[in-house]
Amino acid sequence: MKKYNVAVVGATGLVGRTFLKVLEEYDFPINNLVLYASARSAGKKVLFKDKEYTIVELTHDAFDNIDIALFSAGGGVSKEYAPIAAKKGCVVIDNSSAWRMDNDCALIVPEINIDDAYSKSNIIANPNCSTIQSVLPLKPLLDKFGLKRVVYTTYQSVSGSGQKGVNDLIRCKNGEKPEFYPYDIANTCIPEIDEFLDDGYTKEEMKMVNETRKILHVDNLLISATCIRVPVEACHGVMIQVELEKEFTIEGVKEALSSYPGIILYDDVKNHIYPNSIVAKDKDDVYVGRIRRDLSCENGLLLYCVADNIRKGAAANAVQIAMALDIDKCKK
Repeated sequence: MKKYNVAVVGATGLVGRTFLKVLEEYDFPINNLVLYASARSAGKKVLFKDKEYTIVELTHDAFDNIDIALFSAGGGVSKEYAPIAAKKGCVVIDNSSAWRMDNDCALIVPEINIDDAYSKSNIIANPNCSTIQSVLPLKPLLDKFGLKRVVYTTYQSVSGSGQKGVNDLIRCKNGEKPEFYPYDIANTCIPEIDEFLDDGYTKEEMKMVNETRKILHVDNLLISATCIRVPVEACHGVMIQVELEKEFTIEGVKEALSSYPGIILYDDVKNHIYPNSIVAKDKDDVYVGRIRRDLSCENGLLLYCVADNIRKGAAANAVQIAMALDIDKCKK
């Protein structure tokens, strides 16, 4: 098996550390590993497969002889350094929002549209965490029944804000005042994720709208979203209201979902079997349940999905992209 020279950018962050964990778990074929971070983290030591690596400061001279780079260091870093890496022939998989809606960059959930990566630039975008877990159940429904309309309501854990969000939950649970969120996240849900736009939606909500259309290749799909931060450390939940084009049976829906890769049908309500953060934590699948008809519209369907936002919503999806790619074919 061919091995690759791999770089991780943002190696000391929450997602960056999970990149390393998933790379090890998946036994990704690595020849040489380089770990980049900011100047303040340079010199720190990190263990990977029982070998000690030293964090290196990210500079414009990085990425020589690197085949694939996993980025999770924020949009500003990605905008500056991803083109440098790509110009050197490196395949970049970027976890920020910087490149997701760029027409020259593929936006990939590997179970759905890995082939998009071969017709675009060397920079591949990892979708928003809530988008990833939502489009997975939507794709088999689209293929079998067609989609007319989608309404998302998300219940997003504090780890979606990174370590600052986790720290604020801990702080508030200890009776201290919040320093990151506008309210005490231990005692309320906050319907504000990312910045508000002039139309009343947030950037996070519009990410879900626009990214869903791009990944599913349905530019005219009617979508709206409401994104809510909840006092849970890990895993996001998304309630999805779908209006299908064709008539359906619940049995047919469950069959379509259960046979699709990356989905676990978890739906036996009489025995309290439904998606939740406890069962989804540290997993790389999307759990789908609470499947029922929407009584408010014709051909309406309701379902609830939960996934680990740091793994399938970020690090694991990126590594799965790398695993699924023909990296040499993808280089441009």
